[in-house]
Amino acid sequence: MFTPSPNKLYTMPAHFGESDHNQQDTVPKGWYHDVTVIAVPYITDTEAIAQYLPAGFEPTLVPVITVYYCCNKQVDWLAGHGYNMIGVNASVVFKGRDETLEGSYCLAIWENLTDPILRGREVQGIPKVFADIPEHSERLGKLATNATHFGHKIVDLSIKNLTALSAEEMTAMKQSQLGKDHPMACRYLPNIGVMRGASLNEVTTFPSESFHREVFVGEGEVDWHRLTWQQNPTQFHIINAIAALPIISYLPSVVTKGSVNLTLADRPTRVLEV
Repeated sequence: MFTPSPNKLYTMPAHFGESDHNQQDTVPKGWYHDVTVIAVPYITDTEAIAQYLPAGFEPTLVPVITVYYCCNKQVDWLAGHGYNMIGVNASVVFKGRDETLEGSYCLAIWENLTDPILRGREVQGIPKVFADIPEHSERLGKLATNATHFGHKIVDLSIKNLTALSAEEMTAMKQSQLGKDHPMACRYLPNIGVMRGASLNEVTTFPSESFHREVFVGEGEVDWHRLTWQQNPTQFHIINAIAALPIISYLPSVVTKGSVNLTLADRPTRVLEV
């Protein structure tokens, strides 16, 4: 008879044993060694974004949406394999039972590989879904990528007119984010069967730390493509809701190249108390 241990990590199908099978115990399991990020932030409307935030959250004084792309290569827990993703964050303040955190609330993430989608949803509570996301192109100083599903475009993302930051400017940029680097999301699991409602509804935070080798600042642009149920039956409502958030003005966009560690001993993934 299979009985799960409370001291081991399982993902479905759990009856085949724990899911953490890295046999090289000396290798840090949370490292993404080669990561290129394109991040395009823009100011949006406070009331428009507030309708999507769960209890305990409120938009920051200047509400910002950041659409970002990550090209993840040399991922430890994937035995060196990689994947691409496009995510959408809202700048928020979380006021919980015992703590107040400033950071980002994840509205949605599209990824082009099943493994991180399932692990992110089950283990971290991140709202991830699938899309085809090609590796970014670079032509005439412009970086660009996109996401599609069922053959229909979801979003286009690009950045141009790049200027490299100095080491001092990179340090100052990182310092400016201290205390504001709390990524958060809502883990929601519906009841099974005819019953409506949730069997699980909780808020999580999943810290990480980035190490930048290069940083460039430029002009970014995001183009969302509204879709119908016939074009994307499982995601059209997500896409159209994000597309409806007004782009009031763009902020400086960035490209970063470096590495990321998702496993921080002093800041583990955890549930937040509302």
